[in-house]
Amino acid sequence: MGHPDSSAERAARDTGARKRPEEQRLGPVLRRRDKVQAGTTDQRLLDSDGGPSEWVHTDPWRVLRIQSEFIEGFGTLAELPPAISVFGSARTGEGTPEYAAGVEIGKALVEAGFAVITGGGPGAMQAANQGAVEAKGTSVGLGIELPFEQGLNPYVDIGVNFRYFFVRKTMFVKYAQGFVVLPGGLGTLDELFEALTLVQTRKVTRFPIVLFGSQYWGGLVDWLKNTVIAQGKASEADLLLFHVTDDVEEAITLVTKEVGK
Repeated sequence: MGHPDSSAERAARDTGARKRPEEQRLGPVLRRRDKVQAGTTDQRLLDSDGGPSEWVHTDPWRVLRIQSEFIEGFGTLAELPPAISVFGSARTGEGTPEYAAGVEIGKALVEAGFAVITGGGPGAMQAANQGAVEAKGTSVGLGIELPFEQGLNPYVDIGVNFRYFFVRKTMFVKYAQGFVVLPGGLGTLDELFEALTLVQTRKVTRFPIVLFGSQYWGGLVDWLKNTVIAQGKASEADLLLFHVTDDVEEAITLVTKEVGK
């Protein structure tokens, strides 16, 4: 028969218990000390006390929205024929030479056997979609939720609107065999340099990137040569990742040559 614990032993045990951190496991998540939450995950899910709706703005809920955007994009675009993404400014005016070039590029891509994917907005994007429709091809627009509402242009036959830029960018790359980049602003530059980075780092199989408009893009190319490459921030070989042309037929030839169509 054991001896009863002394008061000192009980005090030592109680002190040790107080020092052990309070611990809570919520699925794969571990919480301790003051980070322990009241209740359980199921309780919070099933509780219908009419409380605030902040939960729909939390990061875990956003993950589900992001997942749903990927599913909608993949499901809509998976059966597209070979396609080319065409980027360009939303501010390109109808009736301008740049707009006319966009229409011709859209037509020529369809005649070469490609669907045309754009950001679905106005300007150069609308021009490429218009050319695709006029050539009786597949015209796709991948729109984005913006504070200033644009909506999809009337020449988009298959359209998907996204909340998140990075999901939309994935669709541009995943379902295109190449890019044609018309004169554009910050959004166009963003798409261009993301594509160049993906090709340079071999995150995607090499595919052609054609910059249309040598006068517009010439300053950028000179900066890459004379500053970025000259200072060792990129290699001379990186200039081979894209082509510059002013000729619609040449742009299409570069695309068809490199993707084997």
